[in-house]
Amino acid sequence: MSNDSLPEVPVARLPIRLGQFLKLVAIAEGGGEAAALIAAGLVTVNGEVENRRGRKLSAGDEVAIGEERWQLTAEQGEGGD
Repeated sequence: MSNDSLPEVPVARLPIRLGQFLKLVAIAEGGGEAAALIAAGLVTVNGEVENRRGRKLSAGDEVAIGEERWQLTAEQGEGGD
């Protein structure tokens, strides 16, 4: 199954840490839950299993947990400092 159009998640301040991103998309309620998902090997970044909660994500990165996938984009407008 090919999914050419991933849901895009605009992020105001890039880079963002993987744990923060999981909270942003409401997959994890807190840092402990995000850490558990990552430690269990359930999270991939750009197709590879990621085991670092502090992994910095940038625009264009693809994050997946099971069948759910997202692509980060830079939020339009003010931008970061």
